[in-house]
Amino acid sequence: MMNVDRLESTDALSGLKHQYLHQTTAPLDGMWLCGFVPVAQHYGFSIDGDLVGFCCMNTEGYLLQFFVRPEFQEESSSLFEAIVTGQVPALGNVSGAFVSTAEPLYLSQCFDHLSSFEVNALMYQQDEKAMATTAAADSKLALTALEPQQLSEAVEFVAASIGAPESWLEGYLSNLIRRRELFGVRQHGTLIATGERRGYDEYQTGYADVGVIVAKSERGRGLATQILRQLAALNEKIGLKSICSTEKANVAAQKAITRAGFVDRNRIIQFNA
Repeated sequence: MMNVDRLESTDALSGLKHQYLHQTTAPLDGMWLCGFVPVAQHYGFSIDGDLVGFCCMNTEGYLLQFFVRPEFQEESSSLFEAIVTGQVPALGNVSGAFVSTAEPLYLSQCFDHLSSFEVNALMYQQDEKAMATTAAADSKLALTALEPQQLSEAVEFVAASIGAPESWLEGYLSNLIRRRELFGVRQHGTLIATGERRGYDEYQTGYADVGVIVAKSERGRGLATQILRQLAALNEKIGLKSICSTEKANVAAQKAITRAGFVDRNRIIQFNA
């Protein structure tokens, strides 16, 4: 039986994390991979002191990742069942799991051992043929990188547009600006839209996530589609493929993303215990 222990640091998981991503069938959503997962509590699976797998769980009790090295797969099913049925003291009660359809081994365990599920979000990948046929119709927007002195303006704009907390936005947007990954569109000097392209430093280094926020007063004009195309073009110039995602209920965003030349090849699924 594997031992399950709470980890105070994820430093020892680097090799296992690479193995985990190697067995995925498509790039994972960047907000989950680099935003939610790193701040989740991680647990290591070990046999005779050898670390053979891991999982992580958010503060609401949902698993976000689950992995066991291939040579120990025979034990992974019983371990997963023990975890989600509350039989592993280190984790306590588990509410369910979030998993994408690009994570087949983890997804299979969820289907086998969790009772209900629903689609949480759609995951998109760049379709080169679709982008080639639609890009010619674009009028080029003045999409410019935001500077550090414009951070407060960006925080205020995003908070007003989507309701995200300013305390979190300040750190998140500051990092994007520092990396030259946050862009803005202005009308008469006023910020009316932002676009971001988040690259990766360690995992999925051939991809970048793109995202757009448009002021409420400017929606329905096709700005999001145009910005997404320009962001994809910027990524292409430096050899990166673009990916993005949106919630299942956000039909307007789904239309804009599709018109920009992306296809929804995968889903993020929420399972409940």
